[in-house]
Amino acid sequence: QVQLVESGGGLVQAGGSLRLSCAASGRTFSRYSMGWFRQAPGKERDLVAGISWSAGSSYYADSVKGRFTISRDNAKNTVYLQMNSLKPEDTAVYYCAATGWTNDYRLGSEYDYWGQGTQVTVSS
Repeated sequence: QVQLVESGGGLVQAGGSLRLSCAASGRTFSRYSMGWFRQAPGKERDLVAGISWSAGSSYYADSVKGRFTISRDNAKNTVYLQMNSLKPEDTAVYYCAATGWTNDYRLGSEYDYWGQGTQVTVSS
């Protein structure tokens, strides 16, 4: 099992940047693939970025590709989401999530563990 706690959300103007962090606890963190989801008002929760357990592969939704970067530091049990060139449509609650390394981290339905979420608001 793994427990996840997000931080780094806040209010930023369009074009600005934020970095989200997700601190994980668990003896086998390095064998979990990790992802970031977001849920905007009136919309479904969608996977926006994922990273494999080895950090050798990553996935991005088309809406964030080229602007967001997911990374992980297994020694610190932490996964990050660097968000640049933020747009008002990026406004959402962002959730950190984990799935076992044998699962497909590109599919939102594969994720088993969730953090509580952190609010990101981008003003126009």
